[in-house]
Amino acid sequence: MDKYPEQLKLENQLCFPLYVASKEIIRKYKPFLDKFDLTYTQYLVLLDLYEYGEQSVSEIGNRLFLDSGTLTPLLKKLEKKGLLSRNRDEKDERSINVALTKKGQEFRKELKNVPFQIGSCVKLNPNEAKSLYNLLYKTIGGMSNE
Repeated sequence: MDKYPEQLKLENQLCFPLYVASKEIIRKYKPFLDKFDLTYTQYLVLLDLYEYGEQSVSEIGNRLFLDSGTLTPLLKKLEKKGLLSRNRDEKDERSINVALTKKGQEFRKELKNVPFQIGSCVKLNPNEAKSLYNLLYKTIGGMSNE
């Protein structure tokens, strides 16, 4: 019987700990975001709008690595909640612009403690967290240029 190839062992797959870490961190967000009736992805959209203001759906999608098939229903749900508005761009009717409503802007105050609550769930010191952050963005940057 052939020896099992090292490169196929789960413990040797970079993708596996990335997948598990991502899944588990998102799971940690759930109880904090449930209080606000938000999914993790909806939360990311709001953070993006808080930081960058009104923008097109494609700009949000590019920044969050989401396709329009995922983003459009998510934006519709946030619009139903009164947190944002979607309007056709006057210069290009094919483009939809997304902006926070007054309720959406005020909602920011409610969400401001979520990052601190999550930080207490992750057992990394500040230097380790910064190193991991830098390595992950380096990894993302290396893949997004392909």
